[in-house]
Amino acid sequence: MHFQIGKNVKKFRKQSGMTQERLADTVGISLRYVQSIEDGSRIPTILMLAKIAAALRKNIKKLF
Repeated sequence: MHFQIGKNVKKFRKQSGMTQERLADTVGISLRYVQSIEDGSRIPTILMLAKIAAALRKNIKKLF
């Protein structure tokens, strides 16, 4: 499931025209952490997913 979350984060980030660096800055995490979420090697917490969803202007459910 975490791989799907990463794919969705990447998809919505790209659709919004946001770079990985901008998402990281907006959410307050490192660029490497964004990269690891998107490649499926890290599983973000629900709180972090909520922050990412807000930054991407998506309902958190869309990330699953």
